[in-house]
Amino acid sequence: MSINYYERDLPDDWSCSDTAVAVDTEAMGLKPYRDRLCVIQLSVGNGEADIIRIGRKSAEDDVQASNIVRLMLDTKITKIFHYARFDLGAIFLHFGVMPYPVWCTKIASKLVRTYTDKHSLKELLRGLLCVDVSKRQQHSDWGVPVLSKAQLSYAASDVLYLHQLKEQLTILLEREGRLDIAEACFEFLPTKVRLDLMGWNEESIFDH
Repeated sequence: MSINYYERDLPDDWSCSDTAVAVDTEAMGLKPYRDRLCVIQLSVGNGEADIIRIGRKSAEDDVQASNIVRLMLDTKITKIFHYARFDLGAIFLHFGVMPYPVWCTKIASKLVRTYTDKHSLKELLRGLLCVDVSKRQQHSDWGVPVLSKAQLSYAASDVLYLHQLKEQLTILLEREGRLDIAEACFEFLPTKVRLDLMGWNEESIFDH
């Protein structure tokens, strides 16, 4: 595992040679309007992770984060998330852009692994890839000015295996004839996130 660390944005010479990039975020908590985005981590599936500490939002962020924004809006690159619903909201609130297109391993797991109610990233990695990762840093303070080695390692582990998970889950979705409904869910995700942020996160507009 190799980790590249950056402040506020990706470097200008960063590029993605693949058609997909794994993405995850770390925030101060789980309430998007209260808890600020602190870290974005990426991997192009080559065993390397790029960790970007965002820091507190400032007037310069629109310019400094131009490379992240460009990546999130690149329609030729699929952004792979685990529980994209949270990450999309955090990115949208901080940068004002909605990543697209997206692929969510949690949604895929729920659609095809109906024999279990365990769909966390840790359980998916253990069950599909025989990889055991530590979640000890999950609830640490991500707003610190200097990330610890343990935090960097944890953040990297959240994206390093998402390409492989996508491959395995795609095989299962195709086997069970549910790839089309999964893709429809992924297409709808940005709209669902906007509904969440508008207040329809608990009550569904599709309910009676």
